[in-house]
Amino acid sequence: MNPVESIFQEFIDSIQTASEAVEFERVATRLTERLGFQRFAYLRLTGDTPTLISSYPKSWTSRYFQLGYQQLDPVVRRARVEHALFSWGGGGSAPVGNREQRRFFDEAATFGIRSGVTMPIRGGFGRMAAFTLATDDRDVQTERLVADWKDLVHLVGLYFHSHVAARLDVPSTDKLAGSELTQRERQCLAWIAQGKTAADIAVLVQIAPRTVVFHLENARRKLGAASIAQCVAEALRRGLLS
Repeated sequence: MNPVESIFQEFIDSIQTASEAVEFERVATRLTERLGFQRFAYLRLTGDTPTLISSYPKSWTSRYFQLGYQQLDPVVRRARVEHALFSWGGGGSAPVGNREQRRFFDEAATFGIRSGVTMPIRGGFGRMAAFTLATDDRDVQTERLVADWKDLVHLVGLYFHSHVAARLDVPSTDKLAGSELTQRERQCLAWIAQGKTAADIAVLVQIAPRTVVFHLENARRKLGAASIAQCVAEALRRGLLS
């Protein structure tokens, strides 16, 4: 097992047992440190109600919400419209946004939040979330961070978002809504969640690739998802793959 796989497996093993916000914070903090970052933040916006789990300084997060910075924050604004992992801040980056937004970044920097990578997570009905890994290194090349950690942070963001939703605020009856998934459909989704392709899964479970696609599409339809990635996130959110 290579180092990246080891880090991801440790994260998956740890998050399975998390059931409270403080436990999710502990798991994500450990991952953050292993990847060479200093801080992490998971922010979910549902209407006007924010949910935050992070290792950012409490003095900063209190001020952030007190002043309504979630409406100003250029990273959050970008996460609302983008779908892929992106970087921000760092050496060589041009100033971002208007004067007020640049002042926001300057203020965040005083709390040790200078640059990082963010994974947008899209939900239905205008809901969104973002999983961020941040550093206080003013000279870091953020494009390199994306290149190094793109696939890992993508999966971590989805897993974290799904498990937080499943453990903290989803009623138990929601799990029953996915009970119509067959064992094979769950199996194929679980492998996809671990980054396997349909061809990989076909070898692992000894069925034809087209049969794998058939099971994935059935699961997607049953969970009302627009894509396989969204289907995986929804299945994780409901606790169907744990």
